[in-house]
Amino acid sequence: MFMFSILVALVILVCINVPIAIALGLAAVLAIGVADGTGALVTVALDMYSGAKSFSLIAIPMFVLAGAIMNATGITRRLIAFVSAIIGFVRGGLAMVNVGVSLFFAEISGSAVADVAAMGSIIIPEMKRRSYPAPFAAAITSSSASLAIIIPPSIPMILYGVSSGVSIEQLFVAGVVPGLLGAAGLMGVAYYYALKYNWPTEEAFNLRQLRATFVEALPTFALPVIILGGIFGGFMTATEAAGIAVVAAILVGLWYREIDWRELKQAMLEGGMQTAVVMLLVATSVLMGSFLTTARVPQEIAAAILDITANQYLILLILNVFFLVIGFFLHSAAAIILVVPIIAPLIQQAGIDPVHFGLVVTLNLAIGQQTPPVASVLITACSIAKANIWEVTKWNLPLIAVLAFVLLISTYVPAIPMFLVEFFYR
Repeated sequence: MFMFSILVALVILVCINVPIAIALGLAAVLAIGVADGTGALVTVALDMYSGAKSFSLIAIPMFVLAGAIMNATGITRRLIAFVSAIIGFVRGGLAMVNVGVSLFFAEISGSAVADVAAMGSIIIPEMKRRSYPAPFAAAITSSSASLAIIIPPSIPMILYGVSSGVSIEQLFVAGVVPGLLGAAGLMGVAYYYALKYNWPTEEAFNLRQLRATFVEALPTFALPVIILGGIFGGFMTATEAAGIAVVAAILVGLWYREIDWRELKQAMLEGGMQTAVVMLLVATSVLMGSFLTTARVPQEIAAAILDITANQYLILLILNVFFLVIGFFLHSAAAIILVVPIIAPLIQQAGIDPVHFGLVVTLNLAIGQQTPPVASVLITACSIAKANIWEVTKWNLPLIAVLAFVLLISTYVPAIPMFLVEFFYR
């Protein structure tokens, strides 16, 4: 009954628009004070500090900063030109360019919101100018941006790794194949729409233009090679790779001599605020996690579900539905920090690979970024396109179906996402 009261208090605080991190902290302090007495609150500040100072978390602001530098130095524009030269001649090619560039940008920023903000401001107006419907332009930009939390590096994967103690590098490797499958599926839907509505092709394929855009974008290609090559090759951790990504992005920007200082400043401020929100969530979640562990709530939940079924696939089905539902209402960072420590004992007792489950969680939350009412990535794309969210959602349903298909494949055919992990690490 006491735990139910704490949960009700947390829900009420969230419903009256108290920020989730603050609501979580208040609920945790209330729970600890009632259960253990006010004397137990003496170490609250130290516990919060200890929870937020994890070395792995430094990767989050670093990857966000690298993405901001890319957008402020003309790197994004050069990527669009290069990918357009490769596939722009296909009908609906600009929509495919959108997906292709998101795929590349995802390998630097690790943030879907950063991806859609950076990409959308450039490519959505261009798609509208080429007679693509504004709702579709917002939908394809939003869905392709969610690849940023599937393809390494991924900020939600970093948070999951910190919350569960799982190798972040192995999580990154597990996301490669599902991310590529998702990109191919999104391009397929874009091509179908293009044929159905007779959308335009870009310029005819031109080998000279392809060569010119490749040479212009060549320094940019060093970024994913350094980041992913360093991580997968075992030369650096994810956190070290994040720092290297910032340095590499600065060097590429200096090479191009095209830094928009105003845009860079604004992007850095926004990235700093996003990071502060995540860090506060991490800090307050430590308090709640400590209380829940003492009260043995995770163990009781695990026992209750295992009493229903011990079948791994049924447990994964239950958890998939659960994460899809909470994805409607919580941002990915909040969902991971709140829920993963609670269900970790269930995953362990059911014998589910925690790396595989981390990928499943991330895919669920990628879908949650596209489903109102929260849908932070979708709302950002709608704002840029000046399109109604419900009109965008109608166009977005087939794209969400692609992400759901990738989720099902990754959940129930684990060999597909996990064979790279097995090859590199086991």
